[in-house]
Amino acid sequence: MRKSVSGFVNVRAVSGTYVVFLAFDMKEADAKGLMGFAIQRTDLTEDETIWLRGLKTFPSIRPPTGFDDASSREHPFQAFQWADYTAKPGNRYRYRVIPMYGTPGALTEKAATTVTIDAEPLSAGKHDVHFNRGAIASQAFVRKFPGQTLDQAGAPAYEWLGRDLVPALLAFIGQAKNSSFSLHAAIYELHRPDGKPWPDVMQAFRDAHNAGAKVSLIYHAGNDDTGTTNVDVIDKAKIKEMSIGRQNAKLMHNKFIVLSKNGKPQAVWTGSTNISRNALYGQLNFAHVIRDKEVAECFLKYWNRLQADPASGDLKDWAEAENALPPADDGDEILPIFSPHRGAAVLKWWIQLADAGAPLFMTFPFGIVKDFRPVFDQSDGVLRFALLDKYVNGGDAASRAEAIADIERIRRHPNIGMALGNHIYVDWIDGWRKERSPIGTNVNWVHTKFMLIDPLGKTPITLAGSANFSLASVSDNDENMLLIRGDTRVADVFFGEFMRVFAHHRFRESVKRHIEEFGAAAPETWKPQDLFEDWRKWVPDHFMPGSEKDIKRQYFAG
Repeated sequence: MRKSVSGFVNVRAVSGTYVVFLAFDMKEADAKGLMGFAIQRTDLTEDETIWLRGLKTFPSIRPPTGFDDASSREHPFQAFQWADYTAKPGNRYRYRVIPMYGTPGALTEKAATTVTIDAEPLSAGKHDVHFNRGAIASQAFVRKFPGQTLDQAGAPAYEWLGRDLVPALLAFIGQAKNSSFSLHAAIYELHRPDGKPWPDVMQAFRDAHNAGAKVSLIYHAGNDDTGTTNVDVIDKAKIKEMSIGRQNAKLMHNKFIVLSKNGKPQAVWTGSTNISRNALYGQLNFAHVIRDKEVAECFLKYWNRLQADPASGDLKDWAEAENALPPADDGDEILPIFSPHRGAAVLKWWIQLADAGAPLFMTFPFGIVKDFRPVFDQSDGVLRFALLDKYVNGGDAASRAEAIADIERIRRHPNIGMALGNHIYVDWIDGWRKERSPIGTNVNWVHTKFMLIDPLGKTPITLAGSANFSLASVSDNDENMLLIRGDTRVADVFFGEFMRVFAHHRFRESVKRHIEEFGAAAPETWKPQDLFEDWRKWVPDHFMPGSEKDIKRQYFAG
């Protein structure tokens, strides 16, 4: 949902399910003397009013107790955008955005702007989008479960990390409650909990089968570690009779489930999430439920082709005939995309979409491949954000060094925002606590694969699914993606979660760079993240034409 309200301060609010993003704008002349923005939130659903809080404080009035978070009424936010990451799905909120002037300890208010907005419900209409927290290595985790590993904290920690993604997955499978239903799944990676305190998704499939539903699961059965593990999981879960190993694919990388009733497809569960401990609770992942019979039928046709375990060439022939891409026009509201296709035409089409001169927000689990870098390598005033798990994946030392140097150069453009996955593994950062290590392999932080084109515009484009925006993902692997045009609910949820995790890792990356620069002296050279006590040191940057902050202010505030 989106709301814009004009006033002394113009405010734009964009709500996802758990995030409400707020952007501000005002006349440059009115911003003289501005010390920041205080934000008061009233939860109209639960009748609770609070001041939003932040970690930066004015050093001259910092509480003697240390670096605890502080009310924005006394320590206002010195940015022209802020986000509330504590929203609850479906609740109604009223935000008062108050420009603060004066001096620390003696701030005065000018005219506030009030905006009321509903957080998106978890389920509504044609699309539901679910994210886990992607925050096992975070201050939130160590504060909520102090001194404990994930398994020591047990079921409450798993539930907290899985957020709405895991319950939604179990609920989707649980719809197949009798013989009138069927489930057709294609999943790359399967893991059993082996006694761990997290839900057994394999058991959910078995429960559906025992209830009379027809359950069929295609899994990656290649000659590799994932294939070997999957075979073992299938055996231990006692679901051999409903499972089909896919051996003739280079990588059966799909992640989707089709729900049918009385033989007719009803809905699809898809996204970036494997069925593993790391995917559900560690790295950032999403799931997307589409209640559309035509889309579900397309996925089921693809599944039916996969179950015969076709050779790569045969599957490419099918894709070229049944899933011709690029599309003849942009008239499809929802367009399923299946791989493998022949050649690079699909990847070139994605690059063309991304390079249309509109604001762009993308996630890259395995780095920005060379073909995609020119999209970001433009200092043209168009806002482009990238959230990466790593800079580059594979290759020899020389090619890796070249790729890293290339991306480092690109990110210095003022219109480019990048964040690289990291965590706080020291305990001297502004009173923060040492964070736990990640629980994954290959990808620790960001496993999502999505592209948002002009997400805050009137006709946003969302491209999301299992593919890693590489040539292999369109020409070699079994993959599934969805292109969604013009659906603001979908774009708003993805945008809010992108900004949540982007902010999370951008600060962590700054810590990592500081440690690399100063080595053993890093703790002594680190400076607290203070608020500026002179407005001239922060306000002008937001009105400097062509600067990163000016570009962000103008796009976010609309």
